[in-house]
Amino acid sequence: MRILFIGDIVGKPGRKAVRRLLPRLRETYQPDVVLANGENMAGGAGITRDTAREMFDLGIALLTTGNHVWDQREALEYLAEDVPIVRPINYPPGAPGLGVREVAVGAVNLVVVNVQGRVFMRPLDDPFRAMDTALTELKGKSHVLVDLHAEATGEKQALGFYLDGRVSAIVGTHTHVPTADARVLPKGTAYITDVGMVGPRESVIGVEPAAVIQRHLTQMYHRFEVGSGPVLFCAVLIDLNDETGRALGIHPIQEIVAN
Repeated sequence: MRILFIGDIVGKPGRKAVRRLLPRLRETYQPDVVLANGENMAGGAGITRDTAREMFDLGIALLTTGNHVWDQREALEYLAEDVPIVRPINYPPGAPGLGVREVAVGAVNLVVVNVQGRVFMRPLDDPFRAMDTALTELKGKSHVLVDLHAEATGEKQALGFYLDGRVSAIVGTHTHVPTADARVLPKGTAYITDVGMVGPRESVIGVEPAAVIQRHLTQMYHRFEVGSGPVLFCAVLIDLNDETGRALGIHPIQEIVAN
């Protein structure tokens, strides 16, 4: 099984870059399934029906999210429907949507789990124990991919080793900055601390720099706008053993797309 996972898609520039680049990536790499993190697709913060449908129409099978999943009000109702979107599994009981969904990939179902870290982020339920509970319920499922949406690299790496050999792949999201540690962990789990984003390269994690700089200088609110110019497209290609789900390799993809 070959999986193409696309990093955090930021606003209209990110969606446009996916639309332009994905057909060529499909032709070049021949993935069996395409997934993406979509929590920043709507104006740089949140997800809407229209932005999600735009990605589904391109053949993306499922979208993961993170801490910005509720930034657009309509997501509260949308994720409660039977749509191929997951939100972090460790939100407290009562949150709309699901943290685990399955995608049919040929004769095998790929399980996709979304979990959020707590260091420097909103204190959700314990991601380690939430994953223990999920994997107990998923006993017998061989192909499991985890979107680990977290800020701290140390927390991500700790959870990576904690889950090594128990899931097929762990792809880090949220920081929008790609890390240089893609590898297969000792017990057979593909891992990267952060895939990176699909968003404007000359930006502060997708946002026009000027407002971010002013917020740091003044400690006052300044409206953020999605950046402009060439887009950095970040993704990873993951190969899994068809029978066991064990990772065979993980390879970053980074390209610049003219806006």
